[in-house]
This record gives sequence, structure tokens and C-alpha cells, in this order.
Amino acid sequence: MIEIIDLSQEIYEGMPVYKDLPQVKMTIHKTHEEWDGIKNPETKTPAVYRLELGEHTGTHVDAINHMAIQHKEKSIDKMPLSMFYTEGICLDFSHKGLKELIEPNEIEIACKKANLEIKKGDTVLFYTDHYRKNFKSKDWGNGPGISIESARWLGEKKISAFGVETMSPGVPKVSNKKVHHICGEMNFTHYENMINLYKLIGKGRFRFIGFPLKIKGGTGSPVRAVAIFEKNIKIDR
Repeated sequence: MIEIIDLSQEIYEGMPVYKDLPQVKMTIHKTHEEWDGIKNPETKTPAVYRLELGEHTGTHVDAINHMAIQHKEKSIDKMPLSMFYTEGICLDFSHKGLKELIEPNEIEIACKKANLEIKKGDTVLFYTDHYRKNFKSKDWGNGPGISIESARWLGEKKISAFGVETMSPGVPKVSNKKVHHICGEMNFTHYENMINLYKLIGKGRFRFIGFPLKIKGGTGSPVRAVAIFEKNIKIDR
């Protein structure tokens, strides 16, 4: 028996995006009434939408070329698909407040508390409950994030990626830029704007899938991230 938990935000016009990144625009390109030749219809039923959005919209993954200029050749279409199809764990940091950093010793404590181990190739998700508490509020951009030391610590574990509920993996103007640099340097990535992480707490390991669009030269991509639990089937390496 399989349980699939959706970890992705909806994409819609007017949704929050990070700082000066492109706003989402969504308009009706063609209607069914137009296709059916109905003149002066009382209603317009969308048949095709026109979307305008940035690569880093909603729940998305960063490409390595986004991290720093020296990684310019490592675009999203060139990253191995195995980075986006992994085993995963979710750690509870719901006690963290606005702009607080998550340190390596706290990650170790969270792992012990949950009886989980970070393994090579994992995707590690950080549940802070920031989405449910602050989405679309004045504090949406002020969430907790991992520290510079934690980014390097995760890289040394040789994970594929980590994921956060916030719009940035680190705390802006504190650790965020350096966290990106470390991801590029150590060749792992991260997902931002995740939801429903509270549904993963206490449930152990799962299959994580977060495939990006195959954007030529892309610096990232929206994803439909999911956690899959195969009940009564243990995931082994």
C-alpha cells in the first residue's frame, strides 16, 4: 500500500515570490468557447493558460549554476536525475523562531530524537512549521534557516539535497548567500517553499521525488515534490 504526500505549493497569480524575482502572471490564452466558434459567449471556459513566471517560483529546486558564477555550466538540464529521486528524512525544527539558525549539533539531536540517520544520497527536509504559521504574512520572508556550518556539515554527509519551507535555505543577510556557495562547492542542492512537512514527522524514511523541468541552461525549476511511503515495505540500500 502506497501513501503519497504532496509537498508542493500551488502556483497562481499574486503568490509570494522571493524579493525581486519575476511575479507570476496567469492569463487565459484560449477558451473552449473560442475553439467552438461561439460568438459573444456569456462565460469563458479556459482551454489554455498563458503563464509567466521565474524558474524559482513556488516549490522549486536550485540548479548548481545558480549557486555561483564558477558553476555556470552546471544547469538544471545537466544535473543527474538521481539527485531528484532519493530516499528522504524529515527533521522537526518547529520550535525554531523567526530568523533563527539551525546548527549542526541541533541536526544531530533531531536525528537521535527521531531515530533517523542521514545517509549518503539522502534528501533531508527541515520542518519548521513556517508555512502554516506565516505564509502570506509580513513575516513570510523572515523564517529560520540553516547556518553556514550546517550547510558544510550536510555537504560532508554527501547528501543529494535538503529542503525547507521558507523562500531561502539560509537566513537572508546572515547565512543565505554562503549556504548557496557551499551547495555549489560541494555539489548538492536544495528545495525551497515546501509544504506539508508536518505530515512526515514521526513516520521514518520515505521515497522522495522532486523532478525539475528540463529547462535548457536553466538555473532551477518548479517541481512537484512528493514523499512516498510504502507501508509494510522497508526501504533498504
